[in-house]
Amino acid sequence: QVQLMESGGGLVQPGGSLRLSCVASVSAFSISDMGWYRQAPGKQRELVARIFGNGFTHYADFVKGRFTISRDNAKNTVYLQMNSLKPEDTAVYYCRLRGAGEFANTATDYWGQGTQVTVSS
Repeated sequence: QVQLMESGGGLVQPGGSLRLSCVASVSAFSISDMGWYRQAPGKQRELVARIFGNGFTHYADFVKGRFTISRDNAKNTVYLQMNSLKPEDTAVYYCRLRGAGEFANTATDYWGQGTQVTVSS
């Protein structure tokens, strides 16, 4: 079973920064599609940022220019650097790995347990 472990969440004031980390127990991490999602109370989980095995990245509009996703394949780790944090960024942040599904040409998403990010004065 794929295991993902997030860390780095916490309480920060508006305008502050945090760096989230996610370590994956996957030998083929370097080619894995990795993403960060978040879920605020009463809301659906939403994509924050995504980084593909080829290094291409995608960001939700609401974090462009503020967040940066990166990966260290030697450490099987994906990071989310969050700057200029806003109260509306408050949520549980989840790491997601997209791997091969049970059947050919299908995919399966694996999720970490999440790390709480609270932006408040």
